[in-house]
Amino acid sequence: MLLKTYSLQQNQLESSSQPPFPATFQIWQNRVIDLPDTGTHFGYTYQGLASLSGLAGAEAYHLHSGMYFCLPGEGSIGGKGTSGIVITHPSYRGMFSLGGPIESQGRFAYIDGGTSSLLIPPVLRGDPCLNAMYFPPATEQTLHTHPSDRLGIVVKGQGECKTPQGIAHLQSGIIFWIPANGLHQFCTKDDRLTVVVFHPDSDTGFTHQDNPMLNRTLVGEVSAAELPQIQTKMTSDRS
Repeated sequence: MLLKTYSLQQNQLESSSQPPFPATFQIWQNRVIDLPDTGTHFGYTYQGLASLSGLAGAEAYHLHSGMYFCLPGEGSIGGKGTSGIVITHPSYRGMFSLGGPIESQGRFAYIDGGTSSLLIPPVLRGDPCLNAMYFPPATEQTLHTHPSDRLGIVVKGQGECKTPQGIAHLQSGIIFWIPANGLHQFCTKDDRLTVVVFHPDSDTGFTHQDNPMLNRTLVGEVSAAELPQIQTKMTSDRS
């Protein structure tokens, strides 16, 4: 699969054909879309005051432009005068969360002058995550790849994504899908470029043997992380 781009006006559903990280995404504009009861939905409100429902017994949440969410299970998102994107990972069970609006600069150093922020972190190492990336003017990224798909939306500014197959022109509201191992670079000229991007996997984060609660539990002066004999035995990494 080559790099693909979409616009919010397309109002469509798209599926990945790149296992083991299957994903679908839906674009909504001036409507409400239903979210299936399987998997977890990562979303971003591009415009308007969107209504998010889904938690049993809870009233709808209202998301302003620039806000994002993680919703496990069935729900809906959208509304009149609103637009945005939802990415669904069908086999992952995430934790409900809301955040934003996103900040104007990333919290982490990235590459070639860019910065990034982790918006929705992986609950456990290996889990999906949602990020924001910030590219200043006059950026020419080093050509690089990622080991899994990258699916995102341009939320501010403009620039280009260059690949050996061609150049994708990016501006606010454009959605892009970069396939796993696809060689690419983001470039800007006079304007900044800010994107929100979904990663279907991660190689950083906490584990059952390395997390703040366990690490800072002391038996005498020894961390419980160093005492496997007292650690709770989990039936699986997702228990």
